[in-house]
Amino acid sequence: MFNGLCSNLDDIAKLSCARSRSISPENFTGEKGKGGMATEGTGASCARDLGQGWKISPSVPIKAHSTFTLADICSEGAIKHIWLTGGCECWRWLILRIYWDDSDIPAVESPLGDFFATPLADDYKPLHSLAMCVHPRSGLNCYFTMPFKRRARLTLENLADNDAVIYYQIDYVETKLDDEIAYFCARFNRVNPLPYKEVYTILDGVRGKGQYVGTHMFWGVNNNGWWGEGEIKFYLDGDTEFPTICGTGTEDYFCGSYNFDVKGQYTEYSSPYCGLTKVTRPDGTYQANTRFSLYRWHITDPIYFESDLRVTIQALGWRKGGKYLPLQDDISSVAYWYQTAPFTKFEPLCDRDFLETI
Repeated sequence: MFNGLCSNLDDIAKLSCARSRSISPENFTGEKGKGGMATEGTGASCARDLGQGWKISPSVPIKAHSTFTLADICSEGAIKHIWLTGGCECWRWLILRIYWDDSDIPAVESPLGDFFATPLADDYKPLHSLAMCVHPRSGLNCYFTMPFKRRARLTLENLADNDAVIYYQIDYVETKLDDEIAYFCARFNRVNPLPYKEVYTILDGVRGKGQYVGTHMFWGVNNNGWWGEGEIKFYLDGDTEFPTICGTGTEDYFCGSYNFDVKGQYTEYSSPYCGLTKVTRPDGTYQANTRFSLYRWHITDPIYFESDLRVTIQALGWRKGGKYLPLQDDISSVAYWYQTAPFTKFEPLCDRDFLETI
């Protein structure tokens, strides 16, 4: 019988052996028939005249400099949707990690906002896509399917000096997986500034078989003029000096063209597979740098690899006289991919001060 792992218009009418479950502050275990039973929580005083079952525990406080386990699922199945909101003064001070099965290496490690393709909590713009959605005011949604064979553990670390209040819901199914299923992974990186004539590395060190499924980039420009002439390159299965896949320009990779320029203005857009969702423009005083938030999902065009993968992008602008200018910009990214185990043990994330974006 259909295992319920995919749910689109082609298979939504199929009967399934899958069992729907959900974890939230109202049901930390996802156990059947155990939702809404809390008698203590962040909403207890609001429900003092109503009692149990009336939104007693809609959120969780996460203490400063501590890690909270959002979910610890011990079964076989797949996460289908994550919704989350709340937080602290800087979303880059909340670190999301996801561990599959019994691995102590996180397959997902990223600041919270960057994972949801929205780095700045205080500078929100809507995002409408198939993989990620961000809705007013700060409703973060992820729709990547995340299979696990024995266990799924999600944690959120609060690096801030103050407590964070988080509202969340993790929807998943318990079901039997196919043998060919791979694990979802995501990894954050930042370089500020990029050294002169060096390329920016989106992802490196991946070993195993899988497919690359998406990129989010947050790009802070440190020069005047156009900044996106650089090529993205995918080095597959032993590629060394030259890649198998080479793009034609930064805006081209994100499915735009000609500098995203309409009548002399950068033009934002958000679509199922790609978008430029945020342009931070200088205001003449303290907002001195232009910044861009871009995403590209390889949902219908995954990039398959058999043994290893490396992804880079150039930072390239223009000199006078029609010559390219290697840029020294503030660039960060999240790479999204699926792969077989074991997982790469990457270098630790940069520290809190370096993560922060001003």
